[in-house]
Formats: sequence, structure tokens, C-alpha cells
Amino acid sequence: MEVPLHQGFVLAVTITREAVDEFRRFQRDKEVNSQLYSKLTVRGSCFIRTDQLDGETDWKLKVAVSCTQRLPALGDLFSISAYVYAQKPQLDIHSFEGTFTREDSDPPIHESLSIENTLWAGTVVASGTVIGVVIYTGKETRSVMNTSNPKSKAGLLDLELNQLTKALFLALVALSVVMVTLQGFVGPWYRNLLRFLLLFSYIIPISLRVNLDMGKAAYGWMIMRDESIPGTVVRTSTIPEELGRLVYLLTDKTGTLTQNEMVFKRLHLGTVSYGPDTMDEIQNHVVDSYSQTHSQLGGNTTSSTPPRKAQSSAPKVRKSVSSRVHEAVKAVALCHNVTPVYESRAGVATDAEFAEVDQDFSDENRTYQASSPDEVALVQWTESVGLTLVNRDLTSMQLRTPSGQVLTYCLLQTFPFTSEIKRMGVIVRDESTAEITFYMKGADTAMSTIVQYNDWLEEECGNMAREGLRTLVVAKKALTEEQYQDFESRYNQARLSLHDRALKVAAVVESLEREMELLCLTGVEDQLQAGVRPTLEMLRNAGIKIWMLTGDKLETATCIAKSSHLVSRTQDTHVFRPVTSRGEAHLELNAFRRKHDCALVISGDSLEVCLKYYEHEFMELACQCPAVVCCRCSPTQKARIVSLLRQHTGRRTCAIGDGGNDVSMIQAADCGIGIEGKEGRQASLAADFSITQFRHVGRLLVVHGRSSYKRSAALGQFVMHRGLIISTMQAVFSSVFYFASVPLYQGFLMVGYATVYTMFPVFSLVLDEDVRPDTAMLYPELYKDLTKGRSLSFKTFLVWVLISVYQGGILMYGALVLFESEFVHVVAISFTALILTELLMVALTVRTWHWLMVVAQFLSLGCYVASLAFLNEYFDVAFITTVTFVWKVSAITVVSCLPLYTLKFLRRKLSPPSYSKLTS
Repeated sequence: MEVPLHQGFVLAVTITREAVDEFRRFQRDKEVNSQLYSKLTVRGSCFIRTDQLDGETDWKLKVAVSCTQRLPALGDLFSISAYVYAQKPQLDIHSFEGTFTREDSDPPIHESLSIENTLWAGTVVASGTVIGVVIYTGKETRSVMNTSNPKSKAGLLDLELNQLTKALFLALVALSVVMVTLQGFVGPWYRNLLRFLLLFSYIIPISLRVNLDMGKAAYGWMIMRDESIPGTVVRTSTIPEELGRLVYLLTDKTGTLTQNEMVFKRLHLGTVSYGPDTMDEIQNHVVDSYSQTHSQLGGNTTSSTPPRKAQSSAPKVRKSVSSRVHEAVKAVALCHNVTPVYESRAGVATDAEFAEVDQDFSDENRTYQASSPDEVALVQWTESVGLTLVNRDLTSMQLRTPSGQVLTYCLLQTFPFTSEIKRMGVIVRDESTAEITFYMKGADTAMSTIVQYNDWLEEECGNMAREGLRTLVVAKKALTEEQYQDFESRYNQARLSLHDRALKVAAVVESLEREMELLCLTGVEDQLQAGVRPTLEMLRNAGIKIWMLTGDKLETATCIAKSSHLVSRTQDTHVFRPVTSRGEAHLELNAFRRKHDCALVISGDSLEVCLKYYEHEFMELACQCPAVVCCRCSPTQKARIVSLLRQHTGRRTCAIGDGGNDVSMIQAADCGIGIEGKEGRQASLAADFSITQFRHVGRLLVVHGRSSYKRSAALGQFVMHRGLIISTMQAVFSSVFYFASVPLYQGFLMVGYATVYTMFPVFSLVLDEDVRPDTAMLYPELYKDLTKGRSLSFKTFLVWVLISVYQGGILMYGALVLFESEFVHVVAISFTALILTELLMVALTVRTWHWLMVVAQFLSLGCYVASLAFLNEYFDVAFITTVTFVWKVSAITVVSCLPLYTLKFLRRKLSPPSYSKLTS
């Protein structure tokens, strides 16, 4: 029953470890699912959180269909006759086209539906109460279409050990066949074959699985106990060795490399630039401008001033710096999608409508919500210089001036930001003067052709980008009432078209976007997480190639890649032009092929086209790049890139992210790391390892990854050696005694050999380290050697096989040569020499001694010596206590181990490993 018991123990250890992993996941899921949200907003709109879908933490404002807001009571919604037309299900989470038609009114009401009117599954309603029509369900929802099925992960080391175990099985069969052949196939040879298979079955290391599983559990415990990386959690205890074999690291940007906290850094007006040190000057200009305006109006804001028409033909007078600063600040304060939300002292949010009635726009209760943290940073900056956004609903906006006066602007149109047009705009009417102004802000690439000619914009944008700032160009255009009415009728008509709606709407808006007055250039910094630059530098020196996969804009992604030193300052970047067809992709790939040592920046759409037509060529070129940045990536694209990298290179990949949109990528990679951040815990729960900061990745890989791989490689090979040496002794014994299928050691001796006599010293190898942690951190270049897999290969395996054959042969032949009259002495001498040899071999393998290793050695030796008194049926106790026994055992042990110690010493002197040169 020895073998079934043994296998039962193996299975029990594995099942227990898996159960612990599963229970931990259950606890974390329970913790996250218990989180609740309660906030309120204005009627006809609500805020949602989309962080688990697109990785962006800021709330998005969603708007109801306007004709449903005019119904007298909520119940009337269920009695109207209406229908919704929606486009077919698709992956794109940033767009939607549809129409809402109400048939029971005369004439029928048609309203266009866009992304602003949708709430995708997987998002959270963060404010307001919502009643909606379900359009997509189940597999048709955007969140399900953008996720991939998780798979169980097996480490490369486990796969390599499986290959070696298969080789050992073949060796077992071959050895048994050879024995039967040498017997001459006499008698019932097949029965002898089975007996030999059982005798030599110790070649198959059944205890390998147990030792490795216990080792992995120990590595996980060490990682979680490491005070240098507090808060780290090991969720999948099966793959700690993978951390030591990585070649590609694929990282998210927002919340992973950056803190997702924007800070306003620079305002440029062309002739004058303001930085953090000179913001007080802007404040003075704003105060001056509004005090002049206030005095001109006689302090009466409610007076019915006659509407002034925009005088576009009036002669241009050079404006003073003060008025230019005022215009720029006002434009930034009005052109955005930010909504102020008021929290009462008790912590319950008050409805903005009630806030307006009370005029209780107290600064300490106000927080801003927007679809982008850039927007919030800009509005917070205008507040800091004196112009505060105090209220916003679907039709109006209110600003408070430094003197406390509240200005109301009617919101006529809003043109939201999209990745295609790279700009957003608003048309507002000043309630006090009835002036209509079209404000627009966007990326310099989009705005440079829209604004009037100037000679400074391009140069200053370049300067700010080099500082790692995200730039926005702000412009305006005054409109007459007639111009606006003409625009509005054309715009509403375009929005109702079912075919090519986006193109028709864009064409109407573009008719306004001509010869706009350039007001200013703003620079906002997305602050990097602590230690990102040195960590990326360390990983690059460790030979790891880093790819950044983000859902963010191209300009932002490029900025962060440069400021984080993902792309070094001396390196060129090749921005892959947008391609839509096979021909364009071919030309652009050829252009890229001519570049050398150049970082690649590509958008998700272009990537999709390249992978469709030239998958192999693109991956081959991209893998040669020192760094790759993929922007506007959907969650499924991120996962696909990871899978393609694994498939094309055969190398180990690691994905790291912090949002729900990174889950697919984390699950597709060989090793997934989640960061617990502002975007929730979905990524950290789905990951194999969870950390609290990006900078912890460095230590996790170069210290824990290294030691886990090295220790498991040594442990695995030693367990194999333990089985091979005793099988060799059995083979020698059978050969000498006319190929008899008789066991050399019986009963308890075999059980004791695999457990109490050798288990502790062998398992203590999980405490071994070839390089001290501080040395591994100081010289990340040492990590490169690990990716070549030299610690465990067929070469090292063959070396251990030769060692096992040599030692097994010496131990058995030595005992046979030295034994005198009785066979029982052979067993006693050879078995004692075997135990001593195993203990000495562990000592030979150890690179750094730990006090527990010494305890394990003496504990095992003590157990063996103590058990000799009870092993009467195997050993002659009288003979064991003689000097003859001691010198014979010592002689055999010295012959089996001394040559190996000598070889190790010579190798260390003549061909030392790279790490020993650093530590000596």
C-alpha cells in the first residue's frame, strides 16, 4: 500500500494549496461586492463610473432623452408609444448611434441617440436614479464582448520538469527491458519486467510535486512577508518561478505608471508664459478685469443690457495682456464637460438644483466631476485664479467672479471630445450681454489648422511635450444670432440622419471651425507614481522589454512614455500613421522598417489593420523595438497583443494593470500583476500577484522571481537525484546477483529514505540564495541570465544523472567490495553511506547557509542515528557500533563525494558564475 498512500499524500498537498488560493479569492470578491455608492445630480442626467470598462476613474455625465423629461409624472413614461433604433452590437466602447422616435405626438418626435445617452453594463451609476430601455444583453454587452475567458496557468519550470519526468519514465522502461534482456527472457519474462518496473520506480520522482508545491507556498509566504514591498498578495501560488523568467512586461498607463492626478503647470499666451511661480500674476489680471467690468456695469448684473451683435468686421486693436489673460481664463472656465457636485456636512450629496436655490456654493463642500481628470485640473485652476465654476446643468453654467458676482451662461451646444477629432467645443450665450461665443479646445495637431495664423504654437507645444505636459490649445469665435440660428437648424438635421451620421455632423461643425482666435495654450501634468523612472530603468537593464498598452489618447501616451523614461530621451519615436486599408498598412510598415533602434507609437485602430493583413511582419518589427506604446486600445486588443507576443516569441510575458479594462490582459499573460489603485480592485483580484505600487515590481521580479526560480530548479533536480541514486544502487545490486528482481532495501528503509532521513535537508533548499537581495537590486543585469533557463535544462539534468550514476555505483560496489561474510552488512554499510552522501550533497548544493539548513542537517542525521536502535530486522546493531563499520562507511562516503567537491571548487576558481564575481 506504500505507493497509493504516497500518491494520496501528493494529491492532498496539491488540493489543499489550491483550496487556500480559492478561499482567498472568495474573501476578496466578497469585500469588493459589499461596496455601495449613493450620490445625486440634476434631473435629466446622471453620473456613471466607467473605470472597470475603460480604465478612466473620472465620472462620466450621461444625459436622458430630452422629450421624456417633459412628461408630467414618472408613470407617464410607460404609457407613451415610442421605439428605439440601435446599431448592431460591437466592441467599440466609445461610440453608439441610434434614434428615439415618439409616435403618439403630432408630428412624431425624432431624437438622435449617442454615447452620451447610454449606460453600458459593467459601469456603476454613481449619482441619480435611472430608468432606461435595455438594448443589449448577455453576450452582446460591451463588457462581455471585451473580456476573454480566464485560463489556468502553468509555470514554464513545471512544464520543463514534466519533460524531464517523461525522460525519466522512458529511462525506467529502458532499464527494465535491459535487465530482462540480460536475464535472457527466461521463464515468465513479462512478470519479471513488471517486477523490475516496480523495483526501479523510484526513478519517477513522485514526491517532486509535493516538494515543489510546498516550496511555492513558502515563496508566496516570503513575498507577502517582505517589508520592502508591503501589501503584496500572492493569489496564484502555482507560478512564483515565472517572475524570474520574464522577457516582456506589458503595462497599463493611467493609475499604473501615473497617479491619475492632474496638476495645472503652464499657461502660454504667445508673448508671455505663466508657470507655477507666476500664477498670482494671472490672479491679479483676473481681479482687475472683473473689477473694471463691474464698475462699467455699475455693479448691476440684472440690468437688461441691449444685446450686442458680434462685430467681426471691426478693426482689430492689440489687446492688453490683462484682457488676454482674462479671455483665456474665461474660455478655460467655460469650455469643458465638468459638473460641480455639492456634499453637505453630513456627507450626503445635495441636489445641484437645491444648491442653486440656496446659492450655497460654499467651496469646502464642492467637488468636480468630469469624464477626464485633465478637465477637472483646468477648472480647479480657474478657481484658484479667481473664476469659479459654481453650477452646471444641461442648459446653463454659472461662474463666480473674484468679487463674488455670479455670471450665468446659457449652454446652447456641446460638442464632446472623441479620439477622431481630438477636440471639444461649446457654444454659450452670456445672459448679461446676450453675446454668443463658440469656444473650442483640443490637441495641437487638430487645432493648428483651425486657429488663425501664428508663429509660436507649434514650437511651444513641442517645448511643453518635452517637459512631459499634456497640452491643449484653446480658441474662440464670436457668433451673431443669425449665424447661430443657421448653424443650429443644419446641426439638428444632421444629427437625425441614420446613415453616415458622424460624417454629416462633423461637416456641419467644421463649418464653424474656421479662422478661430487663438487664446492660449495650457499645460497639465499627470504626475507619475513614486519610483516609476528608476523601476523602468531597472527593468530595462534586466533585459525586460516594456510595452505600454493604454486606452488613452496618442499625445498623452507619448508624453507619459517620455516623462517616465519608458522611451529614453536620446531615442527616436516613430508614430505609426493612421491606416485603414491593406495598401496603407504596407506602405507604413515599410517606412517603419527603415527606422533603427526606434520606439514605436501606434493606435488601436491602426494596430487592428496591421494585425489583420500583416500579423507576422508587424510582430517581427515590433519585437525588435526597445519600447512599444499602443494607445486607444480596447480591453480585448490588450489581451490579443499579449497572446500574439507569447505565440510569436515563445517568451514569458507579464501584464500589469489596475483597472477592470486590464483584466483580460492580466489573464492572458503568463504572469499577471494587479495594482490596488483608484480604479478599484478588479484587476488586483483577477491577477496572480497583487501589489500596492508600481515600483514594487522591480523587487518582485529581480529578487523574489530570481530566488523562486533558482530554488525550485535546485529542489526539482535534487529530488530527481534522490530517486536516481537509489535506482542506480538497485540496478548494480541486481546485476551482481544474476539480474535477480529482488529489492535491495525493504519496508521502512525506503519510506524513511524518502521522508524523515532526507526530506528536511532537501526541502531546506527553498531557503538558499545565490545572490543577496541588495546585490540583485543593484545589478539587475544578473536577471538576463535567468531568461536563458540555464538553471534547469537537459544539460544540467544530464549532469545530475551522471552524478547519480557515479555515486550510486560507488556506494553499491564499495559496499559489495568491503562487505565480509554476511549480506546484512552490505545493507547497513550502503544505506548509511547513502544517507550521509545525500546530506553532504545538499551541503554541496547550498550557496548561502541559513541556520534552519544546519538544523535540518543535524535533525535528519539525529533521526537516522536514533532509528538505528529500532531497525533490528534490517541492521546488525552489534556490527554498527564497531570501528570497522565506521571506517568503511566513511571511506565509501568520501569516495562518492570528494571528487564532486573538488570539481565544484575548481569550477568556482576557473569559471566562476557572474554573480560570484560581484559578491567576492
